[in-house]
Amino acid sequence: MRLKSIKLAGFKSFVDPTTVPFPGNMCAVVGPNGCGKSNIIDAVRWVMGESSAKTLRGESMTDVIFNGTTSRQPVSQASIELVFDNTQGKVAGEFAAYSEISVRRVVTREAQSEYYLNSAKCRRRDITDLFLGTGLGPRSYAIIEQGVVSRLIESKPEELRVFIEEAAGISKYKERRRETESRMRRTTENLERLTDLRDELQRNLAHLERQARAAERYADFKAEERITQSELYAIQWRELNADRSEVAGELAALDIKREAAKADVAHTLSGIETTRAKQVVVADALSAAQENFYTVGGEVTRVEQALRFAQERRGELQRDLDQTRASLDQTRDHLEADRKQLQEWEANLNRLEPALSEHRTHAAEAAKALSEIDRAYEQWSQTWDSFNEGAQIASKAAEVQQSRIVYLEQVLSKLQERRQQLQEEQASLDTSVDANENPFASDIEKADRHISELEAQIVDLQRQLTESQASIEQARGEQDDVRASIQEIRGQVASLTALQQATADDRERIALDDWVLESALKSLGGLYTAIEVEPDWDSAVEQVLAERLSALLIADADVNNLSHMKGVPAGAILLDAGGVAPEHVAGTLANHVKGPPTVMQWLSSVRTAADLGAARALLAELEAHQSVVTRDGHWLGRGWYRRHSDADPAAGVIARQVQLDAFNEQLERSRSEADRVTDVISGLLLQRAELEKSLTRAQQALQAGVNDRAEWVAEQRAQTTKREQQIQRLKRLKDDISESERQYDQEQSNLAEARSQLSAALDQMELDRIERDRLQSERERLASAQANQREASRLAADELMRGELQGQSLSTQAATMRETISRMESQLKTLESRETELHHTLPSEGDPDAENKAKLTELLEQRIAAESELNSQRTLAGEIDATLREYDTQRLAQEQSVSTVQSEMERLRLREAESAVRLQTLEEEIVKRDAVLQEVVSSLPEGADEAEWLTRVERVANRINRLGPINLAAIDEHAKAAERKHYLDAQNADLEAALETLKTAIRKIDKETRQRFKDTFDQINAGFAELFPRVFGGGTASLEMTGDDLLDTGVAIFARPPGKKNSTIHLLSGGEKAMTAIALVFSIFQLNPAPFCMLDEVDAPLDDANVGRYARLVREMSEKVQFVFITHNKITMEAADQLMGVTMQEPGVSRLVSVDVEEAAQLAAS
Repeated sequence: MRLKSIKLAGFKSFVDPTTVPFPGNMCAVVGPNGCGKSNIIDAVRWVMGESSAKTLRGESMTDVIFNGTTSRQPVSQASIELVFDNTQGKVAGEFAAYSEISVRRVVTREAQSEYYLNSAKCRRRDITDLFLGTGLGPRSYAIIEQGVVSRLIESKPEELRVFIEEAAGISKYKERRRETESRMRRTTENLERLTDLRDELQRNLAHLERQARAAERYADFKAEERITQSELYAIQWRELNADRSEVAGELAALDIKREAAKADVAHTLSGIETTRAKQVVVADALSAAQENFYTVGGEVTRVEQALRFAQERRGELQRDLDQTRASLDQTRDHLEADRKQLQEWEANLNRLEPALSEHRTHAAEAAKALSEIDRAYEQWSQTWDSFNEGAQIASKAAEVQQSRIVYLEQVLSKLQERRQQLQEEQASLDTSVDANENPFASDIEKADRHISELEAQIVDLQRQLTESQASIEQARGEQDDVRASIQEIRGQVASLTALQQATADDRERIALDDWVLESALKSLGGLYTAIEVEPDWDSAVEQVLAERLSALLIADADVNNLSHMKGVPAGAILLDAGGVAPEHVAGTLANHVKGPPTVMQWLSSVRTAADLGAARALLAELEAHQSVVTRDGHWLGRGWYRRHSDADPAAGVIARQVQLDAFNEQLERSRSEADRVTDVISGLLLQRAELEKSLTRAQQALQAGVNDRAEWVAEQRAQTTKREQQIQRLKRLKDDISESERQYDQEQSNLAEARSQLSAALDQMELDRIERDRLQSERERLASAQANQREASRLAADELMRGELQGQSLSTQAATMRETISRMESQLKTLESRETELHHTLPSEGDPDAENKAKLTELLEQRIAAESELNSQRTLAGEIDATLREYDTQRLAQEQSVSTVQSEMERLRLREAESAVRLQTLEEEIVKRDAVLQEVVSSLPEGADEAEWLTRVERVANRINRLGPINLAAIDEHAKAAERKHYLDAQNADLEAALETLKTAIRKIDKETRQRFKDTFDQINAGFAELFPRVFGGGTASLEMTGDDLLDTGVAIFARPPGKKNSTIHLLSGGEKAMTAIALVFSIFQLNPAPFCMLDEVDAPLDDANVGRYARLVREMSEKVQFVFITHNKITMEAADQLMGVTMQEPGVSRLVSVDVEEAAQLAAS
């Protein structure tokens, strides 16, 4: 994989579309300062995903867009495209099959960046993932800009580690590890949230489980109540149905009885009609019998008279002819009497005829009145039947309405109780809802404020921790500097101390030190350590004191009394540190020295001079014990001169001591500074520890606050859920209350309507009662009138019959009388004739009355028969009248029986209607309870008693009431919550499994990372140790780990150019640092060469010799790595195969000029 070209358009100074080709592995970009060479490096870094405008030398990301010049307008977007040759398939994954890969980034003035892979839009992460492990990236070791070299060398160990990781190809592992850790954090957070949810759900589940159990018990009890109530209704239905069947049977029996009674009435009426017909026949027969009786009587009378006459005639025929005449007279008398009787009868008959006519009229009127009364009675019967039917309807309606009112009152009572229960539950829920209205909002708000405060505190603590860490790093840097300074001073002090100690033989010094220790003396060290010499007079003092400078100062002891002690080493010079200081003598060396009194006494006899001439001038003034010494160490006296050589060990001892003292003071100051810095570091560490503790406490408090907030939120959600449920329940309750009120109003309306209908029915029943009483009164009146009229009709008929019989009798008698008169007249004539005849023809023999006697006997028999017949007919007529009276009495009794049966039937029909209504109501109640009537009835045990079932219903109702308020939705809610709990448990198990998988993946990544890092570090260290001498022409360099953990240990650079023993790399010059960085980068490239390497004026701080070595090394490396370098150095330019010049002929606009060096050389050679 190599960089084939870069296409720029609108990027910084490259406003025009420009393609920068890279045909070879050594491409140099040259041009004057400010022409835009580094913009090519910025373009590569930018297109690889750089998001820091500061790194691209701008303030915002839109600064990379060409902003215009005096002659050009700004453009709206910038575009960079890198084209890679992937014929070797180094890029893995889905792009391995592409021989050419293009990566493009476009940014607009709205600061919107878009990325494209092979012209397909993608994410920035996809670009980053593409280059992971290849050594390429926006801040990888493959792009080395101006200043990066020094930053690379001076980078912290943790920052330098990044380059090793990139070379090891473990950046993708780290990225995966970060992603895995991020997933782990998210998974852990999800687990925590899930645990909170599961805990909350578990609590809710337990609560819902109790509610569900209560709801199940409630449902069971309600089911039991429905079943028991249905069975109770079935028992009541069965009893009512049995009662209804019994009533139906009674009605049927009564109907039969009524029909029988009606049949009896009809039979009686038929008997009455038959009897009446018989009465007419009997009346006719009686009339005929009377007529026959009177006729036979008349005939008997005639025959008897004839017999008497004949007998008298026969008896007296002989004796009294005159008797005939007497008979004639008698006959004439009888005739006259009969005529008178006839006249009387005719008069009576004439008198009877108006009465008879009146009787007929009265009988007709009576019959007509009776017929009218019968019709009225029949009409009354029809009216009565119609009335009974109407009254039955009203009575039935009243019974129905009474049953309905009882039922509605029960319904209203239940509705009132239910409404009261609903209102009580509503009031309870209103209170609960009002109490639960966002109950945890203040807690959550406090928690949010607390979390915000803690987050702000954590941010502040993190900032303070960062500042503290920076201060610690700075202090440690100062500590390192101080320690380095201390080491350096210690070296100087050691050197000076060694030189100072070299003034005496080591064996003598050691022996003297041993003797002092054995003698229990207090040594204050050499004399040179106890004197202070003014500047420029140290040579003079060294000259004068010479070997005495190494004298050993003894404290708290008389040196003169020590001489007799045994074991004093030879050559030892002991000096009393105490004593009385001599008087100050002007112009002596003592004036320039501060030291022990003995030394001051020694030096007070030595005069001082500015130079040798002045010293010689003073010789004449010197006393015998005096001498003179110059500033530069010429010491002379009368007759002598002395000057130590520079090789004398004592030479420079004071100067060295001064330096040593200065170094000691500096060392002390450095130590104090080191102590101070250590104290500062300790304080900073303590501060950091306190900050970390505070941060930990704050984080723990934040986590606790988050947990508390989660709990509050969970509680709030639970309360919100509960409140929503309560609100839903309230809505349902309001709907139920409204429905209950509507039903209550409806039932009230129905009750009012039922009461109104009952009142109307009762009013109608009252009217019916009045009408019944009226009709019954009318019936009694009609019955009485009918009876009276029938009696009157009978009496009129009897009277008419008697009148007619009397009239018929009179007529018959009159007729008979007429006939008798006629006969008597005839008889008279006959008697007269007979008288004449008898007179002339009186029978002489025989019984002339035999025929008449026989006829009389026959007539008497006929008269007896006629009388018997008449009596029989009269008896029969009396019997018929009695029968009619009995029939009337029987009819009245039968009609009363029919009325009684009808009333009983009406009562039973009302009872049957009431039973039907109640049966229908019971059937509806059973249907309401989702039961089938016949099934419930068939399932009832034998001997099921209503009282027992009422007790059962009451017992179940008490159980239900004891349950209290029931959440009927709890069963479904519990099932849903259990399902969600199961789902969350499964999620929890999945998350724990995923977490364990992620931990395993991290362990695997860590193991692979450690191994790769160790191997890469060893290889880079070996390559660095090899390349460093090649770059410098000698010296040594190495990489060292700053920690033991390979996952986070830093990497430090130790480099010593030839001839130098610097303790840190910071002591190297800029060029040496650049060469060290080049050696390190190239050692990384040897291990894991990136597809290309860009060097931006890396050779700027190098001299020509190092540039040559640098160019040769780049040339060697170019066999494996493609190099693009920006340079101003001609030696580096000569090493390039391709030169690309960037010019800016037009101000602010960069253009490219490309030259192939080999072609140019061939062209120049030709």
